[in-house]
Amino acid sequence: MKTLAIHGAEDIRWEDAPTPEPRDGEVRLRVRYVGICGSDLHYYFNGANGEYVIRESLTPGHELSAVVDVDPSGRLAPGTRVTVHPARYGPSLQGLEDRPHLRPGGDYLGSAAADPHRQGGASEYLIVEHSMVRVLPDGLPLERAALAEPLAVAMHAVGLAGDVRGARVLVIGAGPIGLLVIAAAARAGAARIAASDMREQALERAATVGAGELLLVGRDAVADESYDVVFECSGAPVALTQAVRAAKRGGSIVQVGMLPDADSPINLAPMLAKELTIRGAFRFSTEIDDAIAFLAEGDLLDAVVTQVIPAEQAVDAFAVARDSSRSAKVLLAF
Repeated sequence: MKTLAIHGAEDIRWEDAPTPEPRDGEVRLRVRYVGICGSDLHYYFNGANGEYVIRESLTPGHELSAVVDVDPSGRLAPGTRVTVHPARYGPSLQGLEDRPHLRPGGDYLGSAAADPHRQGGASEYLIVEHSMVRVLPDGLPLERAALAEPLAVAMHAVGLAGDVRGARVLVIGAGPIGLLVIAAAARAGAARIAASDMREQALERAATVGAGELLLVGRDAVADESYDVVFECSGAPVALTQAVRAAKRGGSIVQVGMLPDADSPINLAPMLAKELTIRGAFRFSTEIDDAIAFLAEGDLLDAVVTQVIPAEQAVDAFAVARDSSRSAKVLLAF
């Protein structure tokens, strides 16, 4: 089979690998689409994602859709259309019974956090445990289904904010996750959703998924204390400072974008007088099932996928995915 492998910064190869054989409790999938995530971009362009450094070749990819190739148990017929929950959780830990995604010791497809690395889905064939497979509803296209994992991240983040029905919401950063947070917040009943970004093209996409107020950084001011909930999706430290200013007194901020693993200047002083709640959002637990149901409701989120590029053209695909003026979610086709 063919697989993509990152060997270091800006060194990704379309190379041969043995076709894996499933064991008891496993399923072999024929991968069709893999989304390029922000973490994949970091691994490719920097050779590391935060503190997780590539120490051996890494196949990226945790956002995918596929069809069943072989299921030794016979439960899933060949050709069954599926997506995958990419996490394997660590041992149970007191206090985290309802949040297994926070347990230490687990792993995630396409991650260098583990040693050896947990190889991802950017291959023609992929072996996963049966419990990780999610069968897709009839009528849900495989291209759209590749959004299930990032949409689950967005829905988890919106859930962390509590009840957003009737709320004034600001989403900072209208990249792929920001777009999906906008859609998830709208579906959850937010009354008014604003999107802030540095690029007009990103804001145009935000309007298609539910943002009614578009704020271009450097042109439009974000009024202080004007939003009930702020979702910071850019990962830029300066944006968290803006989120603190934009949130109302007693409001909430959910940090969705991955902040740099470094000392950064962030002004949190207004947090005290406002008694703000700031929460981090990390991946998701069971929300992938809700995400699949959302995707099956209609084609609203098709606009999030802006390019589908053959996997053997991965260098070009990663360059396009890095340029948010040209792209939102880029899919690799296998």
